[in-house]
Amino acid sequence: MLSFPSLSPVLPLHATPFDQPPALTPIRLLTAWTFDIWAVIGLLVPLVLYLWAVWRLTRRGDRWPVGRTLAFCVGGIGSAAVATLSVLGTYDTVLLSIHMVQHMLLSMIVPMFMALGAPVTLALRVLPKGGRRVLSAVLHSRVVKVLSFPPLAFALYIANPFILYFSPLYQVTLESSFWHNWLHLHFVVTSSLLYWPLVGVDPIPNRMSYPLRVLMFFLTLPFHAFLGVTIMGSTQLIAEEWYVSFERAWPPSPLADQEIAGGILWGSGDAIASVVILVLFVQWYRHSQLEARRIDRQLDREEAAEARRQVRTAEPGATTAAEDDTMQAEPGSQDDPGPRTNTVAVRTRPDE
Repeated sequence: MLSFPSLSPVLPLHATPFDQPPALTPIRLLTAWTFDIWAVIGLLVPLVLYLWAVWRLTRRGDRWPVGRTLAFCVGGIGSAAVATLSVLGTYDTVLLSIHMVQHMLLSMIVPMFMALGAPVTLALRVLPKGGRRVLSAVLHSRVVKVLSFPPLAFALYIANPFILYFSPLYQVTLESSFWHNWLHLHFVVTSSLLYWPLVGVDPIPNRMSYPLRVLMFFLTLPFHAFLGVTIMGSTQLIAEEWYVSFERAWPPSPLADQEIAGGILWGSGDAIASVVILVLFVQWYRHSQLEARRIDRQLDREEAAEARRQVRTAEPGATTAAEDDTMQAEPGSQDDPGPRTNTVAVRTRPDE
């Protein structure tokens, strides 16, 4: 039976054990779902808009790849729903390890699948002329060009978790429902700035070549590992005042839970990054195949044009430049036209 402990996933500061969810058991891993009205609205709005755009596109006879729809709706919105409404949303303020799983979903899985869903391309195909003009102006604006600049997006992606977990900001997000929900949105938005130029198929500025995309994502791997190992080995609790105030009677202890959280960040970061790199290699291969077919079609068109020129040249009555030179070199031939006869007469006039 599903449990709905509160409309807010955030527990009050200095909460007592009675304010906590029950002990996390294997059964509650599947049943401890929560309900956050703002999270539900934030998930339903993009989902409904995307499905409406697909319906409108197919209604007028155009096709939209099913894979993109599944990527955005199931991989993107579905993963975000699991991260915010399932047991992860119920215990994300109680156990740092649970929060870390949520963090990895929102910062790596959700942005990747949303980028693969190509929502910008879909919007450009269904919006009226005025809407397309506005969206195109936004895409080409200086703000978007700066925010999607790969080195800046890379720096934000790397710096965010270090700033969050080694400053008082993380405890602020635990104490406030507003800032807690904002943190979820922040994970998705800042990570999307990196994922859209890397794996996305939408027409956005600052698109990089595939070798640079793979190289840039490889550079993120050491930072996940370093942060995870640092959290695992730290004897200072992150948001210590918050976690100690619970006085949980069930394991793991706050310090043991923090060690688990660091291991999750380290291991899952490398595992998910491997999936992203695999996606990049698949896209790279498909792009090279499309480029090869494009070059083949261009060569076929050039060969066909050359064949047509040769056919026109070989038509009866047509002569080539080489044949014209041959006839000029043989003025006495029967095929010699009139003007050449006059030339011969001029040459023989002194002997008359």
